[in-house]
Amino acid sequence: MEKTFNVGICSYGMSGKLFHAPFLEAHPGFNLAAIVERHHQDSRERYPNATLYRSMEDMCGDASLELIVVNTPTHLHYEQATMVLKAGKHLVIEKPFTITVREAEKLTALGQKNNCFISVYQNRRYDGDFRAVKQVLEEELLGEIKEVEIRFDRYRPSFSGKQHKEGDMPGAGILYDLSPHIVDQAIQLFGFPNAVFADLIKMRDDVAVPDYFELLFYYDRFRVRLKATCIARESGYAYILHGMKGSYLQQRSDLQEQQLLAGVKPSLESWCAAPAQPDGLLHTLINGEVVRKETTSQPGNYMGYYDDVYKALTGTGPNPVPPEQAILNMRIIEAALKSMAERCVITLSK
Repeated sequence: MEKTFNVGICSYGMSGKLFHAPFLEAHPGFNLAAIVERHHQDSRERYPNATLYRSMEDMCGDASLELIVVNTPTHLHYEQATMVLKAGKHLVIEKPFTITVREAEKLTALGQKNNCFISVYQNRRYDGDFRAVKQVLEEELLGEIKEVEIRFDRYRPSFSGKQHKEGDMPGAGILYDLSPHIVDQAIQLFGFPNAVFADLIKMRDDVAVPDYFELLFYYDRFRVRLKATCIARESGYAYILHGMKGSYLQQRSDLQEQQLLAGVKPSLESWCAAPAQPDGLLHTLINGEVVRKETTSQPGNYMGYYDDVYKALTGTGPNPVPPEQAILNMRIIEAALKSMAERCVITLSK
């Protein structure tokens, strides 16, 4: 690698331990140089060479750091990202970008003013199951698309204990937690919708915010439905696509998170196994013949995100998730909240 970037991580909770630190350590273009832990020192065992800071302020004052990852709870994103950009550091920030469109736009302008790179961490673009769906669409195996459903289901029948996710706090709730994943995927596959209708509800008594959503995206000639719930002990296909020639069904089967939890170290090469059993079903017309077959997705690799960030920082590739793309997600979230409040379809401008 022609250059190595010194990187700091703002939090060593689950996202820091699983989705950021292992990849930054393994990528030859990055040096995991600093980690913020306000009260603990859990990172010392695995990353003894990284400087331990007790505050964001102290870490941002480290002149050796060139890139900082803001992976703290959503309600802290705007304040902490502002701190990073004012310190002249490049920024990787977790989804959702911010709580509001206005905050996201102000951060984008600040990054441009200070000549700082900003990328939003949309790791689900690098899931094997999503890549399988993308390939089916790119190969036009289904003909003209007419109806799509994308789901992100979990089973958490009681309060998780995380106030920033399920408590009465700004940026809490399943719309902020999970919709950025599948809204981003829908926009990547089909573009920005013409309008959106939203239904949100709080299904569990012990949480303070909605834990179910359904979003209906309106396009000129087809519809896309996005759904997420915390009450799904048994979940079916996460992606259901119907076109004029056929259908494709794909499970949410990517094993990277499971492997990372087990302590497997990622790499630039393939490091995660493919699903052991078929995880998709293709039923369509190919060369005049009806084909119905089970399919198995190839492994994804979240390292692709950080490799793309490295290429962008060194001028050899585009920003994998520029802030302008993340702002589209924020516009959908705000439109969904307005739709729910007014019980109407919200028209979106391009």
